[in-house]
Amino acid sequence: MSGIVCNTGPLIALDRVGLLHLFGPLFGHVLIPTAVEREFLAGQPVGTSFVQAKASGSIQVSALEIPLDPLLKSLLDEGEAAVIQLAQALSIDQVLIDERKGRKVARDIYGLHTLGTVRVLLEAKQGGLIDTIRQPLESMREHGYRIHEDIVQAALRQAGEGL
Repeated sequence: MSGIVCNTGPLIALDRVGLLHLFGPLFGHVLIPTAVEREFLAGQPVGTSFVQAKASGSIQVSALEIPLDPLLKSLLDEGEAAVIQLAQALSIDQVLIDERKGRKVARDIYGLHTLGTVRVLLEAKQGGLIDTIRQPLESMREHGYRIHEDIVQAALRQAGEGL
């Protein structure tokens, strides 16, 4: 099965700046476990970007309910654990997680390819879907999404937007 399974953080970041529409062209579709949808809906007002992406099918909520692996439950929050377990259950090899610990567990223990929000922006720019990554990154940070300055600067250099 193609696609990617996404955690709450990237949904929040991209929804806040109206860029969830990038999921369709970049990944075909993005699956989110019901635990991630619950976290997302509980944590903020839902933006039109999320509503549109869900309506278009580029974001799909998986109804597959799998009891969480005790190892995952002990290491990660419910959303991250559900993302990794759903990816494993559906043989999807990519996950979209921003938190360092979640990415490490997904990659090192479960052998999954991990992407983060910044990588989504870089791939969108490379694919001609957006003109700049600077503005979305600044906007995400203004809306309270934490991205370390070193990551921002490295991404800007990689995108040809560094100083």
